[in-house]
Amino acid sequence: MDQEKTLSAWVPLAEVARPHGVRGEVRLKLYNADSDLLLELDEVLLRLPNGEEFEVSVDAARRADQAILVKLHSVDDRDRADAIRGALVCARREDFPAADDDEFYAADVIGAEAWLCASPANGAEVLGSGASPGRGEQDRVVGTVLDYRSYPSVDIFEVKTTDGITYEVPVVATYVDRVDAAAKRVYFLTFDELEGTGAKKPKPAPGPRPERRWEKKKREAESLTAGDGAPPKTE
Repeated sequence: MDQEKTLSAWVPLAEVARPHGVRGEVRLKLYNADSDLLLELDEVLLRLPNGEEFEVSVDAARRADQAILVKLHSVDDRDRADAIRGALVCARREDFPAADDDEFYAADVIGAEAWLCASPANGAEVLGSGASPGRGEQDRVVGTVLDYRSYPSVDIFEVKTTDGITYEVPVVATYVDRVDAAAKRVYFLTFDELEGTGAKKPKPAPGPRPERRWEKKKREAESLTAGDGAPPKTE
């Protein structure tokens, strides 16, 4: 059932950047500039900035350098094209081409279980210590993959652990062992040397309650009247 939901899900591929011309064409800002999937689709889903969604037929689509120009059905002039500025253009996951064995789609790992490896698949020794399994331990679930993002220098998994710490984990061999998109699992080697956010610091144990001034005076007065009622003698 989860696999069926994944395949039928709508995945954002681009954003409507601006109108192009006066006949309703729009220029799309692609999330993956190398993808040609939107050139092949007969139907997409538009997700407007206000959250409204509707499916619409694609009348025509063509390349324009790193962007794609699209003519959507019933969007016939510049005003109507401008009205959908900022909308997300989504495709069904089932329309994606099959990924190669060593590849995966980001949509397939968002929400995946994050595991720490006791025995890396590549046979390497687990790196680090603090957030890594000890020797003799088994692979274990430690959190959830919240997102997959691309920065100019590196791609990262955003992982939230079960103790509330969020890490941005670089997709490099030091930290990531393997991705099992079909099982919705991502296996990590360690989170050592990564700066996490959102950790809740434990509250210090409560110490003795500070004595109020009036309580101190009362205690001193009681000590003076104790015994025979005479104040203590001083030399």
